[in-house]
Amino acid sequence: MKKVIILNASPRANGNTDILCRTCAEAIEKNGCEAEIVSFRGKSFKSCIACNTCKEKKGECAIKDDGLNEIIDKIKDAKGLIVASPVYFGTARGDMMSAIQRISMVSYGGDRFLSGMVGGPIAVARRGGHTATIQELLMFYFINDMIVAGSDYWNMAFGKAPGEVEEDSEGLVVISKFGANVANIINKMN
Repeated sequence: MKKVIILNASPRANGNTDILCRTCAEAIEKNGCEAEIVSFRGKSFKSCIACNTCKEKKGECAIKDDGLNEIIDKIKDAKGLIVASPVYFGTARGDMMSAIQRISMVSYGGDRFLSGMVGGPIAVARRGGHTATIQELLMFYFINDMIVAGSDYWNMAFGKAPGEVEEDSEGLVVISKFGANVANIINKMN
């Protein structure tokens, strides 16, 4: 079955980002694809050190002690990739940025496995920074020749306390439609 990997950058279990990832995953699965949520909880990703090992070893990062190579292997086997992040001080969480920069370098250094993959970003915050975070994360998709799915609005929702995002009914509908669109594009392409 065609698979979509959802990277959840939140360090919190059962928090708002988790809820949005599950909402998205349910829509993906209802529309004929498999979804796997990969949590960053308990992990800490180092930034790219520009060593170019990924070019020499074709598809493997030299930093081996943080689990990102295992996540990259999952992504290589997928047809879609979604990145979901809480907003921290107006931008995506730092671990997300470190991870996607290294994933990009490994793709560039190898067989460009991200090219043609379908997905898009999701952001959740208390009050603001959503659009800046979405724009920041979109750069990952555009520079990697990826296909970005849309929805009825930006892929974002509001919530601070764990579970509060469930009160944002419009946000939940947007994320669900986004997940359905990702699956539908993948199905039409394959």
